[in-house]
Amino acid sequence: MISLQHVHPVLVHFPIVFFLTLAAFDMVAAFRGKAVTGRSSAANASTGLALLAGLSAIVAYFFGDLALTIAENGGFSSDIAEIHESLGMATATAFVIWAAVRAFLWWRDIRLSGRLGAAVPAMEFLGAALVMTTAYYGGQLVYELGVNVAHAAG
Repeated sequence: MISLQHVHPVLVHFPIVFFLTLAAFDMVAAFRGKAVTGRSSAANASTGLALLAGLSAIVAYFFGDLALTIAENGGFSSDIAEIHESLGMATATAFVIWAAVRAFLWWRDIRLSGRLGAAVPAMEFLGAALVMTTAYYGGQLVYELGVNVAHAAG
């Protein structure tokens, strides 16, 4: 059975992939003149990706907090871990808020166009930058500091 501290590295890829796919999908759809809000087919797919990103970010943050607690109980301490944790909380919060906004736009069938329509993929690329920054610090924890990673026998 998988150790509790190893659940986060498995789950963390979901919000990353969902949000990066969302940003790319909405950018392509916007360039093609498709509405990414409201209830069009493109907007349905886009809203679904936003909801999946928000939900998976909550779960990833929860298990990341557990993994950090386990590491700290084992004597680990690092400023990088604190940065990663803060960024993880900001990312999860931003993704949940974005999912709620997108769900509201879908529910009310509000189709943004013009500058507001262009702002949707622009905001998502900011979210993509946030999640990539968070992932960078997570990678530092694993690859540079070896947090919750068993070292290979040599």
